[in-house]
Amino acid sequence: MATETEWMRLTAEELRARAAEDALVIVPVASLEQHGPHMATGVDIVLAGGVAARTAARIAGAGLPVVVTPTVWSGLAEHHMDFGGTVTLDYESFAGVLRGIVKSAARHGFRRVMLLNGHGGNAEAVMVAASEFTIEFGIKVAAGTYWHMVPEVIAPILERQHGLMHACEAETSMMLALRPDSVRPDRLPEAHGPMSTRVEGQPTGLALRRSFRAISESGVIGDARAATAGKGEALLAAISGRIAELLLNPKLWA
Repeated sequence: MATETEWMRLTAEELRARAAEDALVIVPVASLEQHGPHMATGVDIVLAGGVAARTAARIAGAGLPVVVTPTVWSGLAEHHMDFGGTVTLDYESFAGVLRGIVKSAARHGFRRVMLLNGHGGNAEAVMVAASEFTIEFGIKVAAGTYWHMVPEVIAPILERQHGLMHACEAETSMMLALRPDSVRPDRLPEAHGPMSTRVEGQPTGLALRRSFRAISESGVIGDARAATAGKGEALLAAISGRIAELLLNPKLWA
């Protein structure tokens, strides 16, 4: 079994062979946006791609074929625009990009696609898109946001948070593990904010988008001051391992 999982490092012939083997296509989906005073804007791109790559390595290690496309780098980030440094798409443009990627994979013979999302603002949109594409292209298209899929493996690793938030202990730790040059250690003392994007009395099932500027002066949700590279490595291992288990479940694709 070939171990290369990156679509862009495989030849067309090799990709045709992967399709014939019923390989799973993982499409990491992200955003280019503000991540507080202490991190560069590419956090979601790095983390979505990193989680996808490590998940694919676990699947390949189990002896099953898998390929990972390049990361979709722009998503739905209107709620970060007030801080600057952010690129956002509207839903039609975003869904159109995803549609083109999934349609291309389907035309090449791939029958299973996972939209692996790494940006909160995309969460609902990727799930709607996956449902539409399953019907439109007649293949299996799954979607999920990685921290929503496996919260049970994230919380035990963190000290100051109950889960992954934004530019927080979890995201900063994983960036320290994957791209420490994108973290500004001297700004970490400022890297904290409220522990939720919801106002008092707003349950998780009630959505109302508001600008992050109105929620957090720093642009952070959570507390990045407790971040370490060690936690980041532990998070990446736990998240990718559990997601691989979920995607390896044959009942999911039946």
